[in-house]
Amino acid sequence: MKTLEERLDDAKLISEFEGHRDFESTTWHYWFVAAIAFCWSLYQLYIVVDPGNSAHVRAIHLAFGLILAFSMHAIRKSAKLRSTITWYDFLFMIIGAAAVLYQWYAYKELAMRAGAWTQTDIIVGIATILIVLEASRRVMGLPLMLAAVLFLLYDYLGPYLPDMIAHKGASVTKMMGQMVLTTEGIFGVPLGVSASFVFLFVLFGALLDRAGAGEYFIKVSYTILGKYDGGPAKAAVAASGMFGMISGSSIANTVTVGTFTIPLMKRLGFSSHKAAAVETAASVNGQLMPPIMGAAAFIMAEFLGLDYTDIVFAAFIPAFTCYAALFYIVHIEAKKQGLKGEDASVLGRTWPIFIRGIHYLIPIFFLIYTLIVLRQSAQSAAFSAIMFLMLIMVVQKPFKAYLNKEKITRYVILEGFADIGYGMVAGAKNMVSIAVATAVAGIIVGSVTLTGIGLVLAEVIDNLSGGYIVAVLFMTAFVSLILGMGLPTTANYIVMAALTAPIIMELAGNNGYLIPTIAAHMFVFYFGILADDTPPVGMAAYASAAIAKSDPIITGIQSFIYDIRTGILPFMFFFNNELLLIGGVDPNDPNDASKWQWITNPFEIALIFGGAVLGMFAFTSATQGFILKKITVIERIGLIVVIPFLMLPKLVAAKLGLPSHYVAYAIGLGIYGFIYLNQRIQYKKDQSVLA
Repeated sequence: MKTLEERLDDAKLISEFEGHRDFESTTWHYWFVAAIAFCWSLYQLYIVVDPGNSAHVRAIHLAFGLILAFSMHAIRKSAKLRSTITWYDFLFMIIGAAAVLYQWYAYKELAMRAGAWTQTDIIVGIATILIVLEASRRVMGLPLMLAAVLFLLYDYLGPYLPDMIAHKGASVTKMMGQMVLTTEGIFGVPLGVSASFVFLFVLFGALLDRAGAGEYFIKVSYTILGKYDGGPAKAAVAASGMFGMISGSSIANTVTVGTFTIPLMKRLGFSSHKAAAVETAASVNGQLMPPIMGAAAFIMAEFLGLDYTDIVFAAFIPAFTCYAALFYIVHIEAKKQGLKGEDASVLGRTWPIFIRGIHYLIPIFFLIYTLIVLRQSAQSAAFSAIMFLMLIMVVQKPFKAYLNKEKITRYVILEGFADIGYGMVAGAKNMVSIAVATAVAGIIVGSVTLTGIGLVLAEVIDNLSGGYIVAVLFMTAFVSLILGMGLPTTANYIVMAALTAPIIMELAGNNGYLIPTIAAHMFVFYFGILADDTPPVGMAAYASAAIAKSDPIITGIQSFIYDIRTGILPFMFFFNNELLLIGGVDPNDPNDASKWQWITNPFEIALIFGGAVLGMFAFTSATQGFILKKITVIERIGLIVVIPFLMLPKLVAAKLGLPSHYVAYAIGLGIYGFIYLNQRIQYKKDQSVLA
């Protein structure tokens, strides 16, 4: 277990890169923030038992988020302002909370006079927008705030714009109605999902980490994988993947796991920037891992009208393929540099370490069981898992003391309750950026609905791309990366899902591609995640570089090179929906999720997964220039040929006139096997010469 000092160091590092204040526990500011955060978590647990009106829940959820945003984030970067909460911070809190709670206070009246808004309604609407935009600027910087302002200006100035993008415009009254006084804008679906589902899963992750699961994942990964070539780097990948399942934050993932794994990688022989890049790539990809998936999975489910479990099912193969390929990259890097694993005497015995923390796995498996087997709602399953986890947190330390024949003191008993309190505070703090981001993203979604800008963008992109779907995908990927450099993953996904996902679907249909809408949504989601390690902004790269004491730009470039595989995969599952375990859609309405044909045959799933992993291995070897030794130009070409045969077998079979996609699999596997065997023969010859 990490010491209290190590936990505080991690918290300070996360605070530094997430840009919020980190008060000393001896100050009233610390306890003020902790009290608000604890009450927020308590409220979110309460509404599972007594749900109430969804509009009220969204308003109260955002009110808590704004209070914490203004108390945790200063108006500007200043050492003095980072250590205190000023009087004008409190003014922002009061105005912000009062403005958003107007939805709760005047809910019935607003419903009765829908469209006939009063002057008070408009003033409250303007105040709400201004406060939410300022909170966004403080919490996430300028990009998301400027994007929202740009859309608001577009709404108002429609008649004065060039013909191609002009529209009839919207009055201030109409804009306030759309953005604030109804559930079409700020209080729309994204904020609703944040309030109902996302908070509980983020809280679950925070509690699990506080209980000690994060350290457990690191130790188990290290003892199992540390003995292999590049072992600590492989342990970093495994631990980041497991921790990423529950954290939903690339920066938290980087700091929590990286403070342990990066020094080990450097000691083994990895250069500073490569050690940091491995951790960055592994931590960023943690947001792809079910069940949390950076909070976007829940919003995606609402947008598409799917069960949350369907999103998890579709995300399974791409996520694990990404991690398998990253393991392979680390293996290649270790082979290139001749880096061996740790001595077995250093690692310790795996089984005792695994058994000592096996209770951490129980709540995770319980969550997965209630979601997938019992098919409970995400909200109900998360709540049950949290209650189960809290019970474990209370009893684990007294039980450990009993087994060690130590005295069970009052401190030992109360320590579990204290950990629950800390976890609830941490969970609420982690939710501030998500709550504010979903509120601001709601402005952009509301603008799209109000002005119909999606149709305009579809025409513009169609003209620029010449109607070629691949060109459309590259343009969308580029925009997602650029936007993602300044936006949290969740906000980036919401914006791109509202703007470009419908365009992708329309232009794909025009080009004869029948795809499920989830393919377009997953596409923009993946590229939004990649922005976290894309220079010059990628904050996860900056966090890992700080730990490794390496150059953040070089680290970002290296981690982006490692993550090229993550960028290729969305193109693959766009043209091969079976990678999302969807066998077909309704030709008349691909958007109708109820008519999608899900693949459930275990043999087919295993074949698709195996083909995807080997295809990504081929891509990795082609880009890294290495299998068992440096590859030749002919081998590189052969590996590039293998990729579509293993990852797009039906498309290849159709284009080449093959009798079956199984033949495509066989050809791809045969070419890959031949290249590998040739490498093995050459490698053995080289080894015998050296001997």
